[in-house]
Parts: sequence; structure tokens; C-alpha cells
Amino acid sequence: MVGFKSQTWDDNDPCFVISVVARMLRVHSQTLRYYEREGLLEPARSSGNIRLYSQRDIEKLRRIKSLTEDLGLNLAGVQVVMQMMDRMSKMEQEIKRLTQKLAQVQS
Repeated sequence: MVGFKSQTWDDNDPCFVISVVARMLRVHSQTLRYYEREGLLEPARSSGNIRLYSQRDIEKLRRIKSLTEDLGLNLAGVQVVMQMMDRMSKMEQEIKRLTQKLAQVQS
């Protein structure tokens, strides 16, 4: 019997090749390459220089697709929105950290 090591998967683990991601999102592979050239995301690379996308990359691509198709934003607009979303997320984390610190000081 073959034993498997218990391995936990992370959303940041690169495991999908470009053709699979393109099919999942119903876009052309060239679209994904274009997004990369525009700096919207940076997939990992294998030792053979093959693009590998993580689950987090796919979620980001879904947001990009939604912003362009549903809201009609161009890629410059998408970059601005994505930067603002990242900044808001960091600010929320900082507020949570400060709230916890304040609660500790008060008790």
C-alpha cells in the first residue's frame, strides 16, 4: 500500500497551467498573457518557464474579468480599482490589529 504524506494546500500554490485557466475563465490564453504584460498579475513559473496559476490568481482574474465585462472598465481602470481594493484590505487588517491592541490595553 502506498502512503501519502499529509499535505495542506494553500490558495497561493501554483498548480494550474495557462490552458486550464483559460478554459476555466472562458478567455483566450493570449488574454491572460496580455494581463500579465500589463502588470495585472504575475503567475509563478516552473523550472521550464511554464506559467503556473494559483487559486488566488484565478480569483484575481475573475475580478478582472468582471470589472472589464460587467462594469466596462478598461485595464487602466482595472489597475486603479485593484490597487484600491488591496489598499482597503490592508487598512481593514490594520484597523482590526489596532482594535485588538486597544481591547488588550483596556482590559
